[in-house]
Amino acid sequence: MNASFLQSHAKINLFLKVGKKLTKSRLHNIQSLVFLVNLKDEIYIKKIKSSKDNVIFKGKFKKNIKKNKNSINKTLAILREKNFIKTKPKYKIIVKKNIPVFSGLGGGSSNAASIIRYFMKGKKISKTNINFFSKKIGSDLKLFFMSKKIFQKNLMTIEHYKKDYNFYFLVVFPFFKGSSKEIYSRLRKFDFIKNKNDYKKNSRSKLIRALQLSKNSLEKIVISKYPKVRKILEEMRLIKNSQLSRVTGSGSACFALFLTKKDGDLALRQIKKKFPNYWCVLCKSI
Repeated sequence: MNASFLQSHAKINLFLKVGKKLTKSRLHNIQSLVFLVNLKDEIYIKKIKSSKDNVIFKGKFKKNIKKNKNSINKTLAILREKNFIKTKPKYKIIVKKNIPVFSGLGGGSSNAASIIRYFMKGKKISKTNINFFSKKIGSDLKLFFMSKKIFQKNLMTIEHYKKDYNFYFLVVFPFFKGSSKEIYSRLRKFDFIKNKNDYKKNSRSKLIRALQLSKNSLEKIVISKYPKVRKILEEMRLIKNSQLSRVTGSGSACFALFLTKKDGDLALRQIKKKFPNYWCVLCKSI
């Protein structure tokens, strides 16, 4: 029985606006520009002769993942429930976790999307099915089905971002275990979500300027819960040629955006000296 190997990429929210909860879904309306990056988990899949699946997590960030309650087990159960895969055979799945857990980088949802795409290879994954999986697994799951650069116009509408700009992201994870549900529940001021894309800029410099004027609406909540995040963002903002610094998703991972690898590498060395106990890496958009 041959094994398969998958790559499951992290995401960066370049900005994030959060509106009020929608009546039908009871989820917050959101708008975001999302780039996938070359930071990725590695997934191994193989059929096995067993009465149950064997899902194993390895790597530095396996610690906070529950053995029997995780996005992989949940995805397999839903695939079987919807008859996309049969009850048998069972599978051995090993996930090497290179993406920090509970960081706002989307690792769990990316893993689930990779598994869904693998088992539905050769089949069209309808919008209805993507929305179904997203409802069961997590609302950001849908971000990992379209393209590597995505504009999320609102909670239900996702578009391919056509400008092929590449950026370097210095990511710092301070090992604070963030809860999206808790962070969202603390939000009291909501954005008005305009149903249009204001980020279709003709040049990279105009896009950067628009991003500098934008924000992550959850950032103040993350800082109030984890005050050290403010210091990280301030230090990243002060680094030479840093275009902006921000929390991604609901945190607690932070990033600074650079236009060249040279600037990003220099920033990585600086930030490692400043925060030697935090996890730091330089990523590139894909």
